[in-house]
Amino acid sequence: MSKTNTLSALILGSLLCFGLIMLGNTIGDKLLKMKAMERTVTVKGLAEKEVRANVAIWPIRFTEVDNDLNNLYQTVQTKTDRVVDFLKQQGFSEDEITIALPAIEDRQAQGYVDPNVKYRYAAKISISLYTNNVDLLLTTRTSMLSLAKDGIAISDQDYNSKAQFLFTELNKVKPDMIQSATQNARQVAEKFAIDSDSKLGKIKKASQGQFSINDRDSNTPYIKKVRIVSTLTYYLND
Repeated sequence: MSKTNTLSALILGSLLCFGLIMLGNTIGDKLLKMKAMERTVTVKGLAEKEVRANVAIWPIRFTEVDNDLNNLYQTVQTKTDRVVDFLKQQGFSEDEITIALPAIEDRQAQGYVDPNVKYRYAAKISISLYTNNVDLLLTTRTSMLSLAKDGIAISDQDYNSKAQFLFTELNKVKPDMIQSATQNARQVAEKFAIDSDSKLGKIKKASQGQFSINDRDSNTPYIKKVRIVSTLTYYLND
């Protein structure tokens, strides 16, 4: 082999070795950077807000009994009209009031007569009030006792007769609550980063979480507590 070929081979070998060393260093640097990028912290951020219900649904129920079916129908009609008139006097519109057909029960229909049952027929009347005027409904509920003088006993103790209060304006409070939950999560992450001698980096992953709406307590079901828990993962840097 000539000296020229030998020299060329040496130069080529040197360049290859140098290239492999540089490639190795580059790959090593990238692996170190990738390893550093794997350092993360996952935290949860909480946001809560109290709001008033903006929709109320109130099933108004009462029962009438009689041994004469015609008399029962007349009584039901009279007292139903009285309840509707009372609601209109309080300020509710006709569109907010729905009257269901009365449920008539014949207690002798099965051929068995209970000697303790005084009346054969029983009618269950249901009038539904659906309104956005929650405050007016709350005031009206306290005045319903005045119907007792007309012989109308409104049932409000059983579960099916309790007023329901809803909050349907979640979209109005969503943005601010998500922002508050994110800020809360970042504060927690920053505290973790300081304790671990690190610096908080960018967000790697974020999950908004689900909103929950519950009564604040059993005595004030018209006041709701809106709650969200967001989950965020941050990078940690040295």
